[in-house]
Amino acid sequence: MVRDACLCLHVQRAARALARRFDDALRPVGLTSGQFSLLMSLNRPKPPTMGSVASLLAMDRTTLTANVKPLERRGFLAVTPDPSDRRSRLLTLTDAGRAALRAAVPIWKREHEDVERLLTGADPETLRADLRALS
Repeated sequence: MVRDACLCLHVQRAARALARRFDDALRPVGLTSGQFSLLMSLNRPKPPTMGSVASLLAMDRTTLTANVKPLERRGFLAVTPDPSDRRSRLLTLTDAGRAALRAAVPIWKREHEDVERLLTGADPETLRADLRALS
């Protein structure tokens, strides 16, 4: 019964399969799907706090910190104290991070179009709305 009916199981399986698919597609630019999402979350006019990025990506702060460190070592992002609250940290996309995104976005777009074509029985917009409602 659980195998056939459990939404959690099916969403987890789909998420893992999509992550593998996007990991494979983004490999030529040296990013994983998670790293791509993290860098994209920083692509904004003002640097966000660690807490706001963790919330956006539905991660705890410890997991986010573990994911930030390799990207920081590669020079794709910078972590700095928040001038308005020295206990908080800001994440800033660097020029190298923007260059990585410029290389990755066309790959993501093509892969995303391919994935949406696989959704023959569902409207992608409805699926996105349903997934947002669950998150």
